[in-house]
Amino acid sequence: MENFTPLSALIGGGLIGLASGLYLILNGRIAGISGIVGTLLTPNGSERWEKLAFVAGLIIGPLLIIALPGFALESVVRASWPVIILGGILVGFGTRLGSGCTSGHGICGLSRMSARSLMATLAFMTAGFVTVFILRHLIGA
Repeated sequence: MENFTPLSALIGGGLIGLASGLYLILNGRIAGISGIVGTLLTPNGSERWEKLAFVAGLIIGPLLIIALPGFALESVVRASWPVIILGGILVGFGTRLGSGCTSGHGICGLSRMSARSLMATLAFMTAGFVTVFILRHLIGA
């Protein structure tokens, strides 16, 4: 394995769990990204600022990490802009079809022992495994 980084994965997973747990405890709502972004323009009053702050943190957080001295960006996206845009549209469609995204189902739903989230997460993961197998082993991309 060339990208085996257990310590950073453990720390990152812990921070995601902490953030989603705190979001539930402090706001009484699930920290599903598609739900927050999907209702960003329709909430009332304080909810709007809370959701804007959440999305701003998703954008600003990684930019701050990248700006740290000695940090090297290790991932490279080799897809064209049309493919990236199409991928984003398909992900958006899938989150609506699945009544949530991987963060809502896989992190928050599974921690609440939701059967629906378990099935959704199994579907996400299976689709990912099949896609990687087809692209890497059958098509050779």
